[in-house]
Amino acid sequence: MKLAALCDEDTAVGLRLVGIKETYVPKEDSAKIWKELSERDDIGIIFMTEQIVEDLQRELKDFRLQNNIPIILEIPDKKGRLQDHADFVSHLIKKAVGVEISKEK
Repeated sequence: MKLAALCDEDTAVGLRLVGIKETYVPKEDSAKIWKELSERDDIGIIFMTEQIVEDLQRELKDFRLQNNIPIILEIPDKKGRLQDHADFVSHLIKKAVGVEISKEK
């Protein structure tokens, strides 16, 4: 399984440096790139910036309800975390384990 990323240009540069070869930067319509990535069966994990996740919120919700793979990992962009953004992975852990996991400062 391959790793891919759907993100802004600055985040894509950083992800390429750590070895993720398939990075996609939407110029206008991120939904088109998402559709192409979600239909591929060779991708196991897709990293997406929180801003793109917000833009694709409806499509991602439907996809997550019907599919387990690829796993979508939401990452902050160069501006940092969005204030009101709900982390889906943390939500899944809380739902499965019954305990909320957070990082202490």
